[in-house]
Amino acid sequence: MNWPEQLGLTIPLVQAPMAGVSTPALAAAVSQAGALGSVGVGAASATAAREMICQIRQQTTAPFNVNLFAHKTPEIDPVRNKAWLDWLKPLFTEFSAVPPAELHPIYRSFNDDPDMLDMLLHMKPPVVSFHFGLPSPETVSALKATGAVLLATVTSLDEARAAETAGMDAIVAQGIEAGGHRGIFDPAGHDDALGTFALTRLLVRQCRIPVIAAGGIMDGAGMAAALGLGAVAAQMGTAFILCPETGADEDYRTALAGPAAFHTRMTDLISGRPARCLQNRFTSLNDSVGIPPAPDYPITYDAGKTLNKAARNCGESGFGAYWAGQGAPMARAMPVDQLMGKLKEELQEARCLLA
Repeated sequence: MNWPEQLGLTIPLVQAPMAGVSTPALAAAVSQAGALGSVGVGAASATAAREMICQIRQQTTAPFNVNLFAHKTPEIDPVRNKAWLDWLKPLFTEFSAVPPAELHPIYRSFNDDPDMLDMLLHMKPPVVSFHFGLPSPETVSALKATGAVLLATVTSLDEARAAETAGMDAIVAQGIEAGGHRGIFDPAGHDDALGTFALTRLLVRQCRIPVIAAGGIMDGAGMAAALGLGAVAAQMGTAFILCPETGADEDYRTALAGPAAFHTRMTDLISGRPARCLQNRFTSLNDSVGIPPAPDYPITYDAGKTLNKAARNCGESGFGAYWAGQGAPMARAMPVDQLMGKLKEELQEARCLLA
């Protein structure tokens, strides 16, 4: 039995978790349509994550995925933090605001959050996935004992082999085209920046566990291409952002539907980790001279979110974290059920052409 059939999926598609954008309503609608819906709880407390799981279960009995951030515990460096705030100070001043006195890690790594693990062991979500790294062997064993299928995002063969050794049931091959945070385990390490198709094919040939292709896939033809390379499913995130079921605000939707969609950019200035987003005033700071080292993720995000709030209070939306992949211009604004129908039709048409 192949991986999608193992979960009872009728469409070989995983909806990307997109913390803060993916809602229980979105995840439930995707799962109800026959694919695997997802919610990202890396920015949530265990209590909030539990409520999200409950909301999904109120809307569907189909399998769904709960995604967690497994990043390294951030190092709090007051000197580095101050230098970062001093660099951003002119922007705060522009918006009649004062930089925060201190910066803090606004999210806990799953590896440092025993309450989140306890919640998952109690709620038993069908699928649990990890971004930025892997959980401990003890955590893997505990989650597997609940019957959960475990996934991990990887950006290289070395990361894929580590995930395989750790006991993951499948790996998400995240190409450089993908929107949102790069799942690289060590953001300070070398990144070969492999594209989705090269990475997918490499991992299909080199790994024993199923591979899910992610990055730049926006329609059924893209799904068919990924499946043709040996992936068991395609993961799509940007394709869903314009659906009314997401939590994207109007500024985000407007930017994604406009010229900025043709110009995505990788930056670590917003959160402290490399992430692909729509080009805006924040990403343009990458071209500045004398940028100090960004604090560890998610400490940098504390400054980024505070700056965005100050800018929005003055009517400036150019400092939002508008994550999007390179396929952004192909995003479609329609309810999930309609989009899923389109994707299914496009996949069938593409398969017929390739037959």
